[in-house]
Parts: sequence; structure tokens; C-alpha cells
Amino acid sequence: MGIAAGIYDSGYEAIIAMLLANFLAQLAKFFRDWRRRGHSHVPVLFSTGGMPSSHSSTVTGLSTSIGLIAGWDSPAFAVATCFAFITMFDAAGLRQSASRQAQALNQIVRELLAPDHNLNRQTLKEFLGHTPREVLAGGMLGILVSLTVRGVLVLLGGD
Repeated sequence: MGIAAGIYDSGYEAIIAMLLANFLAQLAKFFRDWRRRGHSHVPVLFSTGGMPSSHSSTVTGLSTSIGLIAGWDSPAFAVATCFAFITMFDAAGLRQSASRQAQALNQIVRELLAPDHNLNRQTLKEFLGHTPREVLAGGMLGILVSLTVRGVLVLLGGD
């Protein structure tokens, strides 16, 4: 039994797809930011927000793999899909709202307070959530990664 056969149709396949989907989403953000800035900015690899949503790619990669492994009518797939929808809704809804609130609060502090104020000078993180487009792109990336992992494992003799 080869390595591919040991990974194929197991929890390892789902974990690999999930981690790879997350990594590729973060890498895409890094290169988009590099192109925009004209130089690399490594912290982008570990940041939240932006195109595509790594949260969405991670949970859709996981749920698609679970569907492929356990079956589309399995309770495991139902739970994973529910988890994916909650995560994606949160990324586009709640976290996007928190991002807008941070922007407004930072603007209030900049415009209304004197330079010598005694409040905390640390600004709030403004880049938290995602637009629906970023969430959709992340979701499509996760599905594509999961299907690609399955295809590679089949080619390597996993099936």
C-alpha cells in the first residue's frame, strides 16, 4: 500500500485539502499585495481579510473532501457544510461589520483627539472581514483544491 493509498478516502485527505486551500488563499493574498505595493510584505501571509477568503477556502476544502470521502448524503458532510456556511456568513457579515467599525473608530480618534491625548495610541485593525466576492472566490478555491487533491491521489494510485 503506497502513501497515496493510505491518504485517499481518509481523514488525511480532508486535512491535506483543508490546509492546502488555506495556504493557497494566503499565498494569493501575498502576491496580490506584492503586485499592489511593488515589494513583498510577509505579514500579509498571516493576516485576515482580503481576496480570496482563506476562511472560506479552508472550510469549503474540508467540506468538499468530506463529501467525497463519506458521501454527499452523510451526516459528516451535513455537519461540515453547516460549519462552512456559518464560517462564510461570519466572514462576510459580522467580521466585515467589525472592520467598518474599526475604520470609523480610528477616524474619530485621528480627527477629534489632540495629538497629546492619553488614550491608547494603538489603532484598531481595520482589515478583518470579507466582501461577498472574496468569500465566493475563497469558496470556489476550496472546492477546486479538494477536487484537485482527490484527482492527484487517484493518479498516484490511491483508488
